[in-house]
Amino acid sequence: MNTQVAIETKPNMLNGINVDAAMATIQAIQGDPEIAQFQFRAKNQWIDGGENRTTIKGFFGAKSEDTSRTEAWEFTNGEPPVLLGHNEGANPVEFLLHALAGCVTTTFILHAMARGIAIHSLSTELEGDIDLHGLLGMNEDVPAGYRDIRVKMRVEADCSDEALDDLMSFAQAHSPVCNTICRPVPVTVERVA
Repeated sequence: MNTQVAIETKPNMLNGINVDAAMATIQAIQGDPEIAQFQFRAKNQWIDGGENRTTIKGFFGAKSEDTSRTEAWEFTNGEPPVLLGHNEGANPVEFLLHALAGCVTTTFILHAMARGIAIHSLSTELEGDIDLHGLLGMNEDVPAGYRDIRVKMRVEADCSDEALDDLMSFAQAHSPVCNTICRPVPVTVERVA
């Protein structure tokens, strides 16, 4: 193999994403919208007290069951002692912040790549406020979940502040996790045999 061939076969990368593969994916979805339909799944098992474990492995996407994962991901949910736990792991509302941060970050990076914006650094801090009156059923006027969540992003990129602000707004609107928690989503909880 000569040097010229090696240069020609090197992937076109921006922000760690293969640009050509991303564009090919978009074109495939435009040609066959069913490719865009995905179903993600999780299984959870209670352990003791506030401790439970979630296992994530398989999902359906791009018109077939995914087989790329040979091992399941496991996440232990716990509670701090002040919430009657033993710090077995992050609690579920902290995992929600983790999911939100990860999804907004990934969406931001993906769309920066699509716009040709090189990102040099990106870090995010999240804070959310909860009043336990709602969780404990002590006041029906208080929501059981977060009252508000604040996401603060620090970004260094090769673009103007206006372009970054536009990208940030776009990422907020198009992040699947952010979109899910920012609008009413039907959730069904049912007992099965």
